[in-house]
Amino acid sequence: MSTPAHEAPAAEGHVSERAASAAFLFGNFVIGVGVMIVPGMLNQLAESLQVSVPTAGQLLGLAALVMCIGAPLTAAFTSHIDRRRLLLFSMAIYCVGHAACAFAPDYATLAVLRPLSVLGAAIFTPQAAATIGLMVPPERRGHALTTIFLGWSLASVAGMPLGSLIAGHLHWRGGFVLVAVLSAIAAVWIARVVPRGLTVPKLSPASWLQVARSRRLTMLLGATLVMASGQFIVMAYIAPSLRASTGASPTVLAAFMAVNGVFGVIGSTRLVRRIGRTGPDRAANEAMVSMLIGMLLWSVAASLALPWPVIVLSMAFWGFGAFASNSAQQARLAGSAPGLASASIALNSAGMYAGQTIGAGIGGLAIAASGYALLGWLGAAVLAAGLWLSIRADRLPHR
Repeated sequence: MSTPAHEAPAAEGHVSERAASAAFLFGNFVIGVGVMIVPGMLNQLAESLQVSVPTAGQLLGLAALVMCIGAPLTAAFTSHIDRRRLLLFSMAIYCVGHAACAFAPDYATLAVLRPLSVLGAAIFTPQAAATIGLMVPPERRGHALTTIFLGWSLASVAGMPLGSLIAGHLHWRGGFVLVAVLSAIAAVWIARVVPRGLTVPKLSPASWLQVARSRRLTMLLGATLVMASGQFIVMAYIAPSLRASTGASPTVLAAFMAVNGVFGVIGSTRLVRRIGRTGPDRAANEAMVSMLIGMLLWSVAASLALPWPVIVLSMAFWGFGAFASNSAQQARLAGSAPGLASASIALNSAGMYAGQTIGAGIGGLAIAASGYALLGWLGAAVLAAGLWLSIRADRLPHR
């Protein structure tokens, strides 16, 4: 039996919305660290496993492809499963999978283990969003969703910088061990604060068809796909690209990446505070404009060999909008058609991951063809297309 969305669950005693939000925020932090630690380790992964940087970068594309397929399938076929059990299962996959990645003997093995490990991510992030929606009143869902997605913003501070530091000073295997340990901690926390007995309404085939028939929803989902593609043309190869343009050490690379993450937290925190006043449409578009400015600055800095402060500024603008935009997109979808939120949010996650796959593929082809010079410009062009879709969606009616 599903817990009504306007009531806090009473199973196993009253569990506060704040406690659950904190656990889901940390869970998203762990998922985000696991996803983003690989770009920070890409230089060392390629060297250690004796493959090219574009080949190593396809670890991101393979993982994102699995998450793209897994997110909507999970939403479609697991609605009858207790949310607590499902979320714990997702963290168990993430923990065991990353522990196995740490012991991969070669690239071929890692290329199999890495996508399997991120099945946990495909389940956790969209289902944590659906679960918190069962635990808070409708008027606080937008705030709750943007709060738990702060975990991804915090992960941007830690994920890539930790990957660069651990791989540069210890070994890339240590990065996967760290994610496994964090996953175990998240599982214990979730087990303590999420009650049993929560299920979500079953998604019928009609739900997916209704999403597909809504011009506003499909345009918003298209904006997510295109924006993620533009970001990952550069993000997937950010460590080797920075090293090529600046010659920076792993420690300096980590500092550059941390700037992106710190401003990601600032942008997401600002979003949580402002979204109730401005609305999610305006908040999302402002975040996307910030990303586009950052990518253009990055492109100019790389093309003209400008000094490092320009790179720092580009990372700040990019980070400020990156995670805020995705949180705002979730709120836009939920607000546009509340009855279809489970389906649309799952598809939004799929779109984000599909975009990462596409972006990593385009970036790899660009590097193979002409090195790193075109990455930023390609990314900016795709980001601009995503912003155009987002603005067009604003003009379409809600359901």
